[in-house]
Amino acid sequence: MKVAFIGMGTMGAAMALNILKAGHEVTVHNRTREREEPVAEAGARRAGSPKEAAQGAEIVVTCVSDTPDVEAVVLGENGIIQGSTAGTVVVVMSTISPSATRRIGAALAKKGIRMLDAPVSGGSEGAQKGTLAIMVGGAAEDVAKAMPVLSAMGKTITHVGPSGAGQFTKAINQVIVGGFYLAVAEGMTFGLKAGLDMEKVVQALAGGAAGSWVLNFRSGNMIKNEYPLGFRVRLHRKDVAIAMQAARELGVFLPTTALVEQIENGLISQGYGDEDLSALARLIRQQSGLE
Repeated sequence: MKVAFIGMGTMGAAMALNILKAGHEVTVHNRTREREEPVAEAGARRAGSPKEAAQGAEIVVTCVSDTPDVEAVVLGENGIIQGSTAGTVVVVMSTISPSATRRIGAALAKKGIRMLDAPVSGGSEGAQKGTLAIMVGGAAEDVAKAMPVLSAMGKTITHVGPSGAGQFTKAINQVIVGGFYLAVAEGMTFGLKAGLDMEKVVQALAGGAAGSWVLNFRSGNMIKNEYPLGFRVRLHRKDVAIAMQAARELGVFLPTTALVEQIENGLISQGYGDEDLSALARLIRQQSGLE
């Protein structure tokens, strides 16, 4: 298929490379143009704007940071809407607000352009390995058309409902993930203060009800107080803000998520926003006298 990919960040570049490896014809664009180079070296064509990238593409994928970025890339003066034709499917893989998703989709629909919201979970590791979990909102026929491209990037692809459903599902994911990270941070700090052998503690917990991906793959960061990048604190904070806004609109009470949001605000203000999300343990350790 002819695919355009907009956004060559840590996630996007890896995802575009996997689409190339699957045998699709890929055109890429990024606001910071030099970030296109590694993907171009692997065989992608470069375009000077989202509009140019979208011309002739059957599927246009976006993976940029936030709602205003998506709006600019899709609906802007040199946006995807200016280069796409009726029947093109635009796949928005950024995590943005559900209401903005529906607004952007409605604007595209006026030109006969289809849209899927398809945010992902799995971080940079999943992007590189092509094992992302992809949560897709939109029409079933559009999901079917985009499936060869989605399957190049993800291992678990679930059509969760109509437009906006993918973003709501991702918001739920980030709510749960934040709670996991905070709970594991508390548990690891508890054990350290008790003087336990934490490798053995993690081994014991992993086989029971406390077992989780976060415990298995991020508890070591929390024990060592070292937080190499997997998924940035500041990006999770952005996602949490989206979830909290949607929760307020629906009248949903999210006390754990509100606490995670405040801890992340503090970490970002201290300069830790680009560390892995497991850095939530920094505050727990500090308040427990481990620092």
